[in-house]
Amino acid sequence: MSNKRHTEEPQPAVVDEAAYDLDLATVRAFVVITEDRYFSEAAARLGISQQAVSKRIAKLEADLGVRLFSRTRTGADLTEDGKAFLHHARALVGIADQAREVLRGRNRSLRVDVMDTRMHSSDLIRKFHETVENADVEVITSNGLRSARGALARGAVDAAFARVSGTLEDDLRHVPAYLDPVHLLVGRDHPLAGLREVEVERLSGVTVWMPGNVPGSEWAEFYGFLSAAFDIPLDTAGPDFGWEYFTEEIASGGRVGFVGGRLRMPWHPGTVQVPVVAPAPVYPCSLIFHRHSHHPVLARLVRYVTDNYQPFDPRRQWLPDPDRAAFTTAAGR
Repeated sequence: MSNKRHTEEPQPAVVDEAAYDLDLATVRAFVVITEDRYFSEAAARLGISQQAVSKRIAKLEADLGVRLFSRTRTGADLTEDGKAFLHHARALVGIADQAREVLRGRNRSLRVDVMDTRMHSSDLIRKFHETVENADVEVITSNGLRSARGALARGAVDAAFARVSGTLEDDLRHVPAYLDPVHLLVGRDHPLAGLREVEVERLSGVTVWMPGNVPGSEWAEFYGFLSAAFDIPLDTAGPDFGWEYFTEEIASGGRVGFVGGRLRMPWHPGTVQVPVVAPAPVYPCSLIFHRHSHHPVLARLVRYVTDNYQPFDPRRQWLPDPDRAAFTTAAGR
């Protein structure tokens, strides 16, 4: 070991480190936009103005030297560079959020993402909380799989209920949670209102109004599969003003709509729900979670969900082909 001091002049840095010191706020804005597709919705989630979101993206693109988004009428689409950056951006934000959570302490509630508190997933969580001792749970609502997968990767939520569509990130796991039978919602004066159930083939050619079918969403994909399988046209024209408006419109006119049989719909004296059968279409919902999550309540929730799951019965029920394998057997038990 030498104590000789080097007298040579320091070598210039090969890389300008400042140019690669990314602003985490800009990366977070990028991730949120990919989940919500619109700068305005991302701004609302981040609690800043749309102009501020645009500035953050402009700064990030300048720092990276690439264009990340192309704006279209249907929202902000990722460029090829944006697609290449997305996985790493999620990882950066996820690590930052996990680091923050370490300092917040481990004795926090299990955060579970549900798309709507009217859905059966919310009821399932409530029953879990009531029957499992010391199961402290916080329910968070989102827009489904699109935001849930990012929230799981970042550690913002511990678990999420959603239909799995496409390939999930490597660190995400899922187990089948429940199957929600599809019902037809009709007005009391509709010809089908007096039936105890309606065969799905009888709906061939009948236009079903579904204004909440957001393009690219997992539920829109499901109903697209259902439409193609049984020749049931879908009308997705808006406006989508929520369940109350949807129910009132069905009650007041000749329209019909699909709803989940386990969904707690607003009661309206002018509407009737008719189960769809022979076969009965069922909407598949999974419990999704991060495999590296160490929250003490998560394993108990996974066990509770798998213990109470009733597998898909192909003799009397219908699922799209991509959903059948996971839901036919009690996977995850």
